[in-house]
Amino acid sequence: MAETLALTATTKAARYVELLPQIEALTAGETDLTANLANTAAALRQSFGFFWVGFYLVKGEELVLGPFQGPIACTRIRRGKGVCGSSWAQAQTLLVPDVEQFPGHIACSSESKSEIVVPIIKDGQVLGVLDVDSDQLNDFDADDQAALEQLMQLASTWFPEHQSV
Repeated sequence: MAETLALTATTKAARYVELLPQIEALTAGETDLTANLANTAAALRQSFGFFWVGFYLVKGEELVLGPFQGPIACTRIRRGKGVCGSSWAQAQTLLVPDVEQFPGHIACSSESKSEIVVPIIKDGQVLGVLDVDSDQLNDFDADDQAALEQLMQLASTWFPEHQSV
């Protein structure tokens, strides 16, 4: 596939329907995890104009910053800390309409207002998380959650079989 996106949908749900097969085609046959995560972050940000899109990867007892698009970010997050660390610890998607209301929120940027974090799970183990931030309150919904969870199921296939965590 060419490294361009063809998106014509005007609704968010329809845009995800168009985007997900394009990301699948873009990453098909590519074995480098970093390349696939980087292109996925870029595609999501380009398609939706999110404030920040990126990945944190499990390394020992921390999430470590991976490929991302947006302003400089926090580099390391402990398990159970902030939205990302909580998503990792709970092995579930966290949708936060107002980050100021999330207990223990880690403010990497004061411009972030709402957030969705989706774990990447393979063989029952969280290998990382997708973190998407918006500069608007209540910017994420069930459409984002369903599509991003589907996308992270695809992303789990990009990790080597014996990923160390």
